[in-house]
Amino acid sequence: MNYTLHQLQIFLKITQLKSITKASEALFLSQPAVSIQLKKFQDQFSIPLTEVVGRQLYVTDFGWEIAEAAQKIINEVQAINYKTMSFKGQIAGRLKISVVSTGKYVMPYFLTDFTNQNQGVDLIMDVTNKTSVIKSLENNEVDFSLVSVVPDQLNLDRVELMENKLYLVGGTKEKFNKNIAKAKIFETYPMLYREDGSATRNAMESFITSRNISNPKKMELTSNEALKQAVIAGLGYSIMPLIGIKNELKNGDLRIIPYKGLPLVTNWNLVWQKSKNLSPTAKAYLEFIKAEKQRIIEENFNWYDQY
Repeated sequence: MNYTLHQLQIFLKITQLKSITKASEALFLSQPAVSIQLKKFQDQFSIPLTEVVGRQLYVTDFGWEIAEAAQKIINEVQAINYKTMSFKGQIAGRLKISVVSTGKYVMPYFLTDFTNQNQGVDLIMDVTNKTSVIKSLENNEVDFSLVSVVPDQLNLDRVELMENKLYLVGGTKEKFNKNIAKAKIFETYPMLYREDGSATRNAMESFITSRNISNPKKMELTSNEALKQAVIAGLGYSIMPLIGIKNELKNGDLRIIPYKGLPLVTNWNLVWQKSKNLSPTAKAYLEFIKAEKQRIIEENFNWYDQY
């Protein structure tokens, strides 16, 4: 056997994405280069690692075994690199964060300076739904999570980052009938909701329930981006986080509709399990956030107070 670390990395990426094309894009390599390395890697085994059925690439059972071993080898190599940097006095290691979908408009700004200052830090940020974020915390799969509503069922520590404001939002192509009172807008027009379990949906439903508002026309969309595009198209109205619609408001694609009791205000929280033994990298990031969060907010979110 004479395979290289580069071949292991390419094969592992192929198994993760189940596509040579997608693997080449993820690794910033040409598709022929990835195919050549896969062939060279396969030539060292007498048992197939992958097979193509129709036009779809599948990983064989043996291939999955090799991929698991490849992941362990790559992890060990990374650990060596981290240890080398640590001995040089540098912060090095993995930082794993799970983020609720709307948080993708927030979290990168609280990471950029830290990762730029510490080149030995490898960031893994999973943007997903609230249910998956909570699960990743429960299973100790991440260092931190970003949520707007802190779950009660877990014993968590937290740092508040910034406000999360939710407004009633509509598109600008279709203006609602001005003869209809704003108090009747929920009863008259379709309201667009996120999926069950979404913190945005929970906030919207709590607001409607607490005010005994009748809302007979409902539609559900499973991503914030899909919901935003539906509102822009005039499919309905929604209560949405301000953080995700900055450009659409600026461009005149969306507009905030003043409504009594809005905006709803919560906070973006960086949370972690109290019992978790934070890595040196995670501890360094926590110190960075506590020291720099106000500066980051002032530099990147000064537009927030305009609404």
